[in-house]
Amino acid sequence: MIYTDPLYGSFAINDPAVLALLESPAVQRLKGVLQHGVTALIEITRPTTRFEHSLGVMVLVGRLGGKRREQIAALLHDVSHTAFSHVIDYVFENHNGQNYHDEHKERFMAGTNLPDVLAQFGLDWRDFLEESHFPLLEQPAPRLCADRLDYFLRDSLDLGLATADQVAAALDRLIVFQGRIAVDDLEAARWLADTYMAADEASWANFREVGLYELAARAIRYALSAGILGEEDIWGTDREVWSKMQASADPKLPAMLAPVKASTHFVWDDERPDFRVSTKLRTLDPDVFSGGGLRSLSELDPAFGRRREAYLARKAGKWPMRVLSTS
Repeated sequence: MIYTDPLYGSFAINDPAVLALLESPAVQRLKGVLQHGVTALIEITRPTTRFEHSLGVMVLVGRLGGKRREQIAALLHDVSHTAFSHVIDYVFENHNGQNYHDEHKERFMAGTNLPDVLAQFGLDWRDFLEESHFPLLEQPAPRLCADRLDYFLRDSLDLGLATADQVAAALDRLIVFQGRIAVDDLEAARWLADTYMAADEASWANFREVGLYELAARAIRYALSAGILGEEDIWGTDREVWSKMQASADPKLPAMLAPVKASTHFVWDDERPDFRVSTKLRTLDPDVFSGGGLRSLSELDPAFGRRREAYLARKAGKWPMRVLSTS
């Protein structure tokens, strides 16, 4: 299989286990799960899919020297994402943790043919449940890891925060030291960290996008409570779930769905908010190879450390939001 990716270019996939996994219904479903959830569905953000991201993380792990098992873990790391991705975390009141898909990964995978597919190649599916066992794939924030790097670099292109040349230059400065991803250049580390923070401001913790997530989550929560959606529906695709809600004859749901559109805006209003909502804040503090070992960027560049702490302080807490919906 030849696959072309905006970050990594064209590459061949020859591993029979990977090829079989790519054809599985569980992995194919990710083509219908948008990384940005509802904001991608209503065309505010690019409709990047969990399939694109998962394949990209696998490629990045391989590029950094990760073995076959870690590449497979990378391909499967988001397989249990529900429709609308992190919107579902808002549905179940996990705004700050955003790990619903991780909590349900074992149950989801057990209900698919992934265990059988992996067994054909002498692999136990349970070995791929815990991502922390794969240090290139996953690290605690704010360290670098392949998952964090791929979605960030992919989004930085889509958001106009980086050029293809800048992304390629950043990828070229990545190294692996004692099993961890690091950067071999201070300027490259600073670019990664500052651009990542800009992406959080522009999209992942953007005021309007968080407001739209909350509105969509309230509609989905109501649809679940009213029996319009069943639990099995959230393990489908975005458009399937959205279409089912829009087709409902329930008298309350249309009014809840109406403001979930690109023309809706929000204002900060402490006095009369429609709701207060917090969200997960994302920053990087990359490891830099310096003096024969790893030191964090904030240690090497205290000014960056102060910028990062100021950003987190400014965005922390519940935001009082009033909805301004236009036709």
